[in-house]
Amino acid sequence: MRAVKFVDRQVVVEDMPSPRGEGVLVNVRACGICGSDTTMLDMGYSIFGIPGHEISGQLEDGTPVAIEPLEPCGACKYCATGDTQVCMKGKSTIFGVGRDGGMAEQILVPASSLVALPRSLDATTAFLVEPLAVAVHGVRRAAIDGSIRVLVIGAGTIGLCAVAAARAAGAEVDLVGRHPAQLAAARQLGAQVIESADGSGSGGNSSGNSGGNSGGNYDVVLDCAGTESAIEAACNALRPKGQLVLLSSSWDKLILPGLIIGAKELDIRVSAMYGRSGSVRDIDAAAAILGANDAVADALISDRFPLDRAPEAFERSRDRKGGAIKVVLEP
Repeated sequence: MRAVKFVDRQVVVEDMPSPRGEGVLVNVRACGICGSDTTMLDMGYSIFGIPGHEISGQLEDGTPVAIEPLEPCGACKYCATGDTQVCMKGKSTIFGVGRDGGMAEQILVPASSLVALPRSLDATTAFLVEPLAVAVHGVRRAAIDGSIRVLVIGAGTIGLCAVAAARAAGAEVDLVGRHPAQLAAARQLGAQVIESADGSGSGGNSSGNSGGNSGGNYDVVLDCAGTESAIEAACNALRPKGQLVLLSSSWDKLILPGLIIGAKELDIRVSAMYGRSGSVRDIDAAAAILGANDAVADALISDRFPLDRAPEAFERSRDRKGGAIKVVLEP
């Protein structure tokens, strides 16, 4: 089969043996390129083999499925409470990092990783279930509902998915972003785009004195940018006793504005990947949202490439100014 590998910080496509062994064989139909994929590539971060964790495909009988790209142990204290994203097996549980991912023609997965799809979803779109599940998990951790005033900072894939997930929970959502294509997508998903996190353009109050507890009237801010300036803006935008949710993947140190956090007594939550609440997996909730809202795929998917053009696809995925949002490989 054809598959992507990272070799000396370059993307290459080569022939590899088809996967064999225990599990369910999935014929991959789509695998999205995530920002973490490009980060690992650029860093020379050591992964097991084949990258890619935003995966959908078909079973051998033609049934379309998405993949929850985790194989947790199922036995540790975290798995027992549904927090499989922090399984004690660590990164070895993650497809595309600690085991082969989906940038290939086929992938072998445990049956527990299969995600059943609504009838409205097909195998070329359902890869979006994975990034949407990241946002669903953050929205669940923040207990967002129709009574919560939400601001999203950052309009990449996770920021846009955060808009979709928060809107599905009934919240009104403002968003701050940079690139025109991303802002157009945010509007398509029902967000009100504002100029700055102090509420400009949305009727919000100015953040005022950043050293005190005045200013800001958002109940929850979902940080989907992961930069020092975004986090400071988020803290300014929050009301006293508000909640900052760190939804972005940051590969560097985070610097927090201590005086603002202390003066406002802000709550800070980190949200990583996805887990389960009771018997419901975040990824199944994401599949339901994606199936019910055609606007999500329309807004996010900007480019599709065949697998053999993976090097070009990775370069395109970096072109945010040029309109790239979600770039997908189609084996």
